[in-house]
Amino acid sequence: MGRVDGKVVAITGAARGQGRSHALRLAEEGADIVALDICQEIPVADYGMASGTDLEETAELVRKTGRRAVVKQVDVRDRPALDRAFTEAVEELGRLDVVVANAGISPVGMNRPLSAFTETIDVNLLGSISTVHAALPHLADGSSIIVMGSVAGLAPELAGNGVAGPGGYGYSFSKKTLIDYVNWLAVQLAPKGTRVNAVHPGNVATRMVQNESTYRTYRPDLENPTEADAEVLFRNFHAMGVPLLDPIDISHAVVYLASDESRYLTGVQLKIDAGALAQREIQR
Repeated sequence: MGRVDGKVVAITGAARGQGRSHALRLAEEGADIVALDICQEIPVADYGMASGTDLEETAELVRKTGRRAVVKQVDVRDRPALDRAFTEAVEELGRLDVVVANAGISPVGMNRPLSAFTETIDVNLLGSISTVHAALPHLADGSSIIVMGSVAGLAPELAGNGVAGPGGYGYSFSKKTLIDYVNWLAVQLAPKGTRVNAVHPGNVATRMVQNESTYRTYRPDLENPTEADAEVLFRNFHAMGVPLLDPIDISHAVVYLASDESRYLTGVQLKIDAGALAQREIQR
């Protein structure tokens, strides 16, 4: 039996990147998956969003493991749409045991509009909260809620350092605020045995980081920076010397928090950052 055998897990931002990785790793351990994604462009992000084809590919990869998959194209900023999506998915799959609030954007850059700040908060903060709240009526006692944070929440100046612009500040504010949200909600749900935890990755090899806008932001000294140019900074950021974490490194933690192995873990802020924050602390 798998570690989450028979559970139903809903994941936002599931069409690619970390969301797809979480979906596949959980399916390999026995979970059925509700894969949600906007599958539309968010122009302020300045890098392409996943498509409906990407979302269907995630579902097919899940089905190849022998597990069921339900897909929903939904914007996490649209609470009524989220409510409908969860209701329909539970009607089809019969239950909901875990929700992973993973969807997010990172529109970094000095010359970005104010909307880079506001829309990042709408997606990363309000969207995460709306996802959890839409799922709550369907979650049985003893369920697991997993919120995807960031090292930028644990050390906000890492993203809100001026260079990242209004989007960087919006990203930091969102992830920092989610820390308090997780702690307070964990206490509210603890009597039901339902856990609420956050995972805080360092820089992960997904389109959110691997895009021209990010390269230009962090290598302004170069006219046309490449991924290799940016990796010099990313490697120095992580104490363990890896430029970017693999999505699967985050997914392993998600599986643990989704499983009954973590039944007494709640209110945990789990950092997976290859020593980035520890290095920062001793260098102060």
